[in-house]
Amino acid sequence: MSHSAKIQTAELDWELIDAIEVPISKQFGDVYFSKDNGLLETRHVFLNGNDLTERLSELEDFQYFCVGETGFGTGLNILTLWQLWQQVRPDNHSHLHAISVEKFPLSKADLIRTLNVWPELKPLAEQLIQQYPLPIAGCHRLSFPEQRFSIDLWLGDAQDIFPSIPKTQAVNAWFLDGFAPSCNPDMWQENVLNHIVRLSDYGTTFASFSVAGVLKRGLKQHGVHISRPRGFGHKREMLKAIWSDPSQTLTDPADAAEIKVQSERAPIASSSRPRQIAIIGAGIAGLSCAWAFAQRGHQVTIYEQDEPLSGASGNPLALLNPKLCPIEQAHEHLMTLSWQHALNFYSRFKAFRSIQVQQMALKNADELLGLAEQYPEAVLSVHDQQNATPETDYPSLTLHQAGAVSPQQLRDEILQHPNIQCIKAKISRLKCTDKQTELWQEQQLIATADDVIVCCAKQSAELFENYPPLKPIRGQVSWVENREQALALDQAYSYGGYCMQLDAAQLILGASFYPNRDDVDVLAEDHVHNYELIHSVFPEYAQQLPTVEHWQGRASVRAQSLDYFPLVGKIQNDGQIFTFAGLGSKGFLFAPLCSEVLAALVLGELCPVPQNLLDKLNPQRFQKKVKAKKPYYSG
Repeated sequence: MSHSAKIQTAELDWELIDAIEVPISKQFGDVYFSKDNGLLETRHVFLNGNDLTERLSELEDFQYFCVGETGFGTGLNILTLWQLWQQVRPDNHSHLHAISVEKFPLSKADLIRTLNVWPELKPLAEQLIQQYPLPIAGCHRLSFPEQRFSIDLWLGDAQDIFPSIPKTQAVNAWFLDGFAPSCNPDMWQENVLNHIVRLSDYGTTFASFSVAGVLKRGLKQHGVHISRPRGFGHKREMLKAIWSDPSQTLTDPADAAEIKVQSERAPIASSSRPRQIAIIGAGIAGLSCAWAFAQRGHQVTIYEQDEPLSGASGNPLALLNPKLCPIEQAHEHLMTLSWQHALNFYSRFKAFRSIQVQQMALKNADELLGLAEQYPEAVLSVHDQQNATPETDYPSLTLHQAGAVSPQQLRDEILQHPNIQCIKAKISRLKCTDKQTELWQEQQLIATADDVIVCCAKQSAELFENYPPLKPIRGQVSWVENREQALALDQAYSYGGYCMQLDAAQLILGASFYPNRDDVDVLAEDHVHNYELIHSVFPEYAQQLPTVEHWQGRASVRAQSLDYFPLVGKIQNDGQIFTFAGLGSKGFLFAPLCSEVLAALVLGELCPVPQNLLDKLNPQRFQKKVKAKKPYYSG
């Protein structure tokens, strides 16, 4: 897949027309919106062209409606859609989701300047700007749960992106927008249109300001019926289309796009009631999954045999410290995508604190430090070691956008959600029936659920046959009084191990790493290991710490898959039983994005990762090597 190494932001000229600043793309030599009135044009072409006032107002409880767009541009179409959604959405748990692609995103400063043109959109524009992503290739999910609205903004070339989007649900309506075909022919190529249709279904509608031949031919060859009603302003016509089921007889195919019969439209993902979701295990995987479903209005019960966070997720502090990849891999690199999503996710909680991490270049220094030139300016910089505290001889890379999470505080905030309850129970068996899954504790049936997510790390295997192997890795963190030489609270240091302030008086550092061990006693030898790690990089600082006899600690066992990717999805295709495990030492980093992927798979929504990455997360990826037996839960 040919992705450009780095996302280029749009270069703009500005033209003053009737006291309105209209942005013009230098790359394509075309305006971003109508010089007549961009907001009215969007309503006429895209909202009315897809009959969205009627369709959105008729959504039933828990229905999911998806709008796709071929060029995000200034965000005007999406904001106008959002405004309509606020005006007509039913008072239920229906959800509106938009996906949009952009090769040359506006810088945040240009986006703010552009959206100032539309005062009536300002409350929504401010929310969009707050979550507007960095110009890094890949899918960026922006969530507005109180509005029951979300956006997947895919940054990159449409020729690469549309083939990579998994069809986990059909798009119901399309805004075929972008610069005119004469200015930007790549957007309107057959390859792109083929995948737009692939992501659609019978009944999907399409609207565009363009009636260019390449667009009409590209849609017609798939059986999409096109009409050309009057365009906006001085434009004589626009395109309005519907992909009709060929088994439906139409008296006049030219009028097919005007069909307003609900049954003719793309199937809408639907559940007329809240789903009963059972989650087994209350580590960060289980908690983040619970939050994803609860935020959508579903009822979640977590079953935990001990106490929440009793396993590897229960350390006093979690550091979000990704190892970023070369920029040309960012669009499908799990750690890079998860890092961006995690910062957006955790910043909603009081348990989060924003920090920056000094990543020490212990080996391959040029490779690590060279990342600073690849990423957007605000992300990375090479750190000047002069007058650094603590002192070290190693160069380092500063990751400016990182964070720390207090697991216990996060747990308390998540469990306060009115749709989440946590029950102490050890589930020993799952049994599929025709409609639901039974949860058994020894010989007692204790609950039934529509969907079950098994999030028990290495113990997940107890509920399945042929569960993919997970390797145990013992790890111990240490904390120690360092009031006299406390580090800055907004700094962390990464050097094979890591250290940062647990609070104003204590330093937390770690962590030991012992594969194929599952003992959890706190050991003096692991404190020594953690001391030697920090001493190897910050010798003077380490020597002033209290001796290890005065250190405290916590040991736990992480579960790691054989290929280092988490397990996210179904072990077997039958039934509604899923798993989420194998996060290794990156649980807090991976969990928020993987939970959104899992919610999409369970509920039938569009996924926020490319197909290639979704395949790498699929638990069935290991089954090619082992002939699958009947799962344990089937009996």
